[in-house]
Amino acid sequence: MSEQHLYNEEAKKKLRDLAEGIDIAMMETNLGAMPSHYFPMSTKDVDKDGYIWFLSNKNSEHNIHLNLDKNIQLVYAKPSDMQFMTVYGKATITTERTILAHYYEKTDDTWFNGIDDPNLSAIKVIPEDVHYWDTKNGKFVSLIKMGIGAMTGKTQDVGKKGDLNLEQNDYPINH
Repeated sequence: MSEQHLYNEEAKKKLRDLAEGIDIAMMETNLGAMPSHYFPMSTKDVDKDGYIWFLSNKNSEHNIHLNLDKNIQLVYAKPSDMQFMTVYGKATITTERTILAHYYEKTDDTWFNGIDDPNLSAIKVIPEDVHYWDTKNGKFVSLIKMGIGAMTGKTQDVGKKGDLNLEQNDYPINH
């Protein structure tokens, strides 16, 4: 696997492609305690600034944890396509009506009583450290290349891995 670090707009595009393509992230909160708290969350959007958005119940355990500690870890995994990404950052919770209306969809009625549900909130994740693994050709071709590498002893390029360095107004990312 070759290493490719991406920066600024290219990094934001890769973040968006992986987060929206994989969709479900395991959101980890309560990072300073053991055990931490994991919960599957559907990604609503990665906006133009590289912020990741989710809808959530304001009384949920993860919201309670985020009100005490803004540190958050997201783990995205799509083994069928050999795509993976980890995101560490800070989270903020909002109940701002325009934001909720922007991200709310009919399918969210499964968890909420419509856009006017008093428990509806949005979580914005501001990435600080992002690492990805992504194959170029999917799982099948990658497995074949790994087999060829094992038989020939020659390294095969099965994909890319690296850091995504997003330049953001409030949180410059440095590695």
